[in-house]
Amino acid sequence: MKTLLHIDASARPGSSAETRFGSHSRRLTARFVKRWKERQPQDRVIYRDVGQAPPQPVTGRWIHAAFTKPEEREPWMKEVLAESELLVDELLEADVIVAGVPMYNFGMPAQFKAYIDNIVRVGRTFGFDRNRVGAPYWPLVTDGKTLVILSSRGDYGYDPGERLEHMNHVEGGVAVPFGYIGIIDVRSVAAEYDEFADERLQASIKAAEEKVDALVSGLTRQSTQSKVA
Repeated sequence: MKTLLHIDASARPGSSAETRFGSHSRRLTARFVKRWKERQPQDRVIYRDVGQAPPQPVTGRWIHAAFTKPEEREPWMKEVLAESELLVDELLEADVIVAGVPMYNFGMPAQFKAYIDNIVRVGRTFGFDRNRVGAPYWPLVTDGKTLVILSSRGDYGYDPGERLEHMNHVEGGVAVPFGYIGIIDVRSVAAEYDEFADERLQASIKAAEEKVDALVSGLTRQSTQSKVA
């Protein structure tokens, strides 16, 4: 049985498939999970809505607590880190992380950045030793997880080789910290033209949904083959 961690980061509370002003990224993540469960109904889904319930941002007290050895932490430190511990636990349980991350001003929403800051944790998701030969940092999440980034954009042309590639800091901004902790199998799909709200948007959503379906088909087939092997 596989475990999916389904994360939504959009500030819009609902799917554009259901309401006029709903989120396109929520639409894509919901489709991904639905298609996955159709193919592998026995699999488990953990849901985390950071768009509507953002994690607390990192503070000085959080940093103090996180960089204190677990056995030396005072009660207040454990309390400060409690939410982060839960988020890390969810991440470590998952085989596939499917994250709906819309583009806000060329990067990820602040809500998702707060999530990343809470799961990039010394001693839990990455190691650090100043005396280590070579790189003092190393990833601790090395069990072959897959990260799926499903995004939406107001303009168009942000993909590699297109006119606005240099202004797209979503996929890279998410993939780099996840790669830092050891999650390097990254897939992505995005819908564009949101601000145009015309037939181009509808065509882009349709194309993105088809890519999501194909991605689920490939990943579940891969999962089945690994079981047989």
